[in-house]
Amino acid sequence: MRSISPAPSFSDLQDRGVLITGGGSGIGAALTEAFAMQGARVAFIDVAEEPSRQLASDLSNQSKHAVHYLKADLRNVSEVRAAVDEAVARLGGLGVLINNAARDDRHEFLDMSEDYWDENQAINLKHMAFAAQAAAPALIRDGRGAIVNMSSIAFMLNMGAMPSYTTAKAGVLGLTKSLAGRLGPEGVRVNAILPGMVVTERQLKLWLTEDGMAAMRDRQCLKRNLLPADIVGPCLFLASSASVGMTAQWITVDGGVL
Repeated sequence: MRSISPAPSFSDLQDRGVLITGGGSGIGAALTEAFAMQGARVAFIDVAEEPSRQLASDLSNQSKHAVHYLKADLRNVSEVRAAVDEAVARLGGLGVLINNAARDDRHEFLDMSEDYWDENQAINLKHMAFAAQAAAPALIRDGRGAIVNMSSIAFMLNMGAMPSYTTAKAGVLGLTKSLAGRLGPEGVRVNAILPGMVVTERQLKLWLTEDGMAAMRDRQCLKRNLLPADIVGPCLFLASSASVGMTAQWITVDGGVL
């Protein structure tokens, strides 16, 4: 497998206030590190306290600004709002919100309960709306705010093993378009990223097999596993002034599956 090139540099991200949900592991941790290394003022939300505190400490020793970890259960709207408010206070404002947090648990449609559906939607979609709502005043004050929402190509692959998750990820695109329409006149851009099969520690532990990864590589134009680093460049681009004319759009990062 070929190595991933270093993240590009976007000078306008220096000193920008950036908040990342689910920033303590997987793709989120790669994004937290990338924005910190750009010289941004970074805070991230995660429910897993020990690894998140370690990540914040490690990055704070390497980056221009201290990296702030905020613990919150994103299923709880009051905790979402409180965490966003704390991030704005700690960062001295907010220019970028990365709605990254998600959980792609497999579940059987015929056995699915109403409570499971509601909880899954809260984890994968609902918190994005309320994080954006809480962040919007600060993003508007910033004058060039940006929101990047993480969707997935999963909802386009007819995957039967996680219907609530795929529904939520389709909904992320609807939310992105709607927020772009509402916040664009206020100077805030809203875009999305659709990752393909990204190999993370969690995916390897719970779902991915060698046969499954080989099958996906066979569907991809790029014949290698996608890694969290592959999502970094597109996210930095959408957060930066390099994409200043883009809103209500999405970038697919799937190695060429679609």
